[in-house]
Amino acid sequence: MQINVLFFATIRNLIGQKHLTLELDDSANTIGHLRKEIINRYPAVADNINIALTAINEEFAFNNDAIKDGDEVAFFPPVSGGSGEPSDRPEIFLLPTESINHDEFIASITTSKTGAVCLFSGMVRGKTNKDGHIPDTEYLEYEAYEPMALAKMKQVAQEIRQQWHKVEGIAIAQRIGRLEVGQNTVLIACSSPHRDDGCFEAARYGIDRLKEIVPVWKKEVGAEGEAWIEGDYVPSNDDKQIS
Repeated sequence: MQINVLFFATIRNLIGQKHLTLELDDSANTIGHLRKEIINRYPAVADNINIALTAINEEFAFNNDAIKDGDEVAFFPPVSGGSGEPSDRPEIFLLPTESINHDEFIASITTSKTGAVCLFSGMVRGKTNKDGHIPDTEYLEYEAYEPMALAKMKQVAQEIRQQWHKVEGIAIAQRIGRLEVGQNTVLIACSSPHRDDGCFEAARYGIDRLKEIVPVWKKEVGAEGEAWIEGDYVPSNDDKQIS
């Protein structure tokens, strides 16, 4: 069978390319088998592949999950740290390369019922005192597994709606590409009729959950070098898309 394999962030750097088309024996039909095949071909990436997260056709997958002919399989490190709803419950999911206008972002989820909007805005930090990070950052580079990232943003919104029923609008935007110190990186906004209807809690949940399951990574670049920043959250079957 033939499958398409994608690599992201640190793993892409080690493999030396982002995409491979592999011919596999039909008996080697699980994620676990595929891990071994990639390690056989690229021994230097063994440590990273062994702990990498995986997805089949843009949904989290695990070692015993079966692969079929024509599937797209992605390997990536833990995440760094549209609209189809009725008009009174708007949802916006974006992966822009340009700056985001905060007023327009808020307006996109404001309805005639809205009395409160909570907006979280993440920024590029210039100085970091934390192991594994560049202490003086000149800029960040963000990379995303874009189709899956958008799908998982929608899942985050779905999870928010399950917990905070009075939340009306939800907007999530993660910028990708090169971002300079002081620039905005991510925005999450939730609107509701009143400030005590869950918009604060929902926005906080949204950014925390995005850092767990939305496949976006950042590379810190500074005079001391560069480093991909990888998380430590390992998804489980519970993190698959809600049916």
